[in-house]
Amino acid sequence: MANITFDSLKKDISKRNFAPIYLLMGDEAYFIDQLTELLLEKVLTETEKDFNMLTFYGVDSDVNTIVAAARRFPMMAEYLLIVVKEAQELNKFELLDYYAKNPLKSTVLVINYKHGTVDKRKALVKNIEKNGGVVFESKKLYENQIPSFIKNYFSERNIRIDEKSSQMITDFVGNDISKLIQQLQKLEVSLPEGSNTITSELIEKNVGVSKDYNNFELLKAIAEKNILKANAIVDHFGKNQKDNPGVVTLTVLFSYFSNLLECFWLPQKSEQNVMSALNLRSSFFARDYMSGLRNYNASKVMEIITYLRIFDGKSKGIDNISASPGELLKELVYKIMH
Repeated sequence: MANITFDSLKKDISKRNFAPIYLLMGDEAYFIDQLTELLLEKVLTETEKDFNMLTFYGVDSDVNTIVAAARRFPMMAEYLLIVVKEAQELNKFELLDYYAKNPLKSTVLVINYKHGTVDKRKALVKNIEKNGGVVFESKKLYENQIPSFIKNYFSERNIRIDEKSSQMITDFVGNDISKLIQQLQKLEVSLPEGSNTITSELIEKNVGVSKDYNNFELLKAIAEKNILKANAIVDHFGKNQKDNPGVVTLTVLFSYFSNLLECFWLPQKSEQNVMSALNLRSSFFARDYMSGLRNYNASKVMEIITYLRIFDGKSKGIDNISASPGELLKELVYKIMH
């Protein structure tokens, strides 16, 4: 069962198409928790859980006890649900392979293995997959995947958000899913009655990121060579350094100019080709690259990438005695745009 995705698993579980074993592993706890919660909701009714659900914690359990429990039959229910949390702490974890070779169809065994993965070459993984089970690796999202995650999160709740607003949140929070969810929930409960649209004004009021002075707008100003606007944003950043850390701005600019450099080698520099080469989801995100192609050349972009590396060093104290983060950013943006 290769290439299983979070969304495909959610659909199967929601349709009550259960696997006998779920090995949910990886570094991103959020997706593991979400799938586990969905299984807890869908496999058994609240009444059935009294006699047909058991939860084990790896640090306090042993494999033999878990396997013995999994081999029981359900009482007045279709399934028996066994959840093993913190399975990475379970002693002799690989011995679960003995159960994986011949799992009961009436048992749903959910294994939460966080902050790491099980070697997919191990017999346990192969036998889970061979016998109809699911092996899902929950990976940390890259920052360029976050806007899509935000959009899907709100879409499931019948809430709309535009591309600019989702990018504003991404630039402010980054790819820390736990922090991101907190901000998204805050926005959800802050929606005015009768409204189902997240706006930049709502984000500014409740998340704390300015709708006019943020990395998204700075990048747009730099791409368009709008010097006045870029300087105004940089000045705002200098006065509000806590809310606009230089490391985030550096990451945004470095990603943009690295991608822009790649665009210069495209045979045809059309919007569609740029979207394809950079794996962009919509033309909205291609606009800044099209502006960059018009306003910069490859040689200048290579210079800019050098400036960014120097800025990174200076912000860490290398060859910098007294310049503040705000002063360093002003110098950087000046060099980029001149």
